[in-house]
Amino acid sequence: MFSVVQNVAIDCTDAYALARFWSEVVGHPLDPDAAPGDEATQIPLPEGPYLYFNQVPEPKTTKNRLHLCLRPTTSREPEIDRLVALGATWIADRRDPDGSGWAVLADPEGNEFCVLRSESDRAAQRD
Repeated sequence: MFSVVQNVAIDCTDAYALARFWSEVVGHPLDPDAAPGDEATQIPLPEGPYLYFNQVPEPKTTKNRLHLCLRPTTSREPEIDRLVALGATWIADRRDPDGSGWAVLADPEGNEFCVLRSESDRAAQRD
């Protein structure tokens, strides 16, 4: 017996707006029934659990205990630039001189997430 992860829930003050940001990040559309003002909405991911956005009255106040780690399909550095252009902000630079490590960013509501090296970045380092 086991459980299956249905979704990853993200508390936020504007569910629709934050879901739109993450839709751009992951390259998948919002649920077709999503509309501005919805207190909850989701992004169905074809290869994993849904990203579920739940509106709550209080703002985020401390570091996330759970966060998403993203592995870009392109090189890490241009992906970081793209995410910042979408509205993400830098939290911490954990990249190492040899190219390993990760970048810690935050979404528009302050939820931290990491950007890892892409598979092509990893392969280039092995060569």
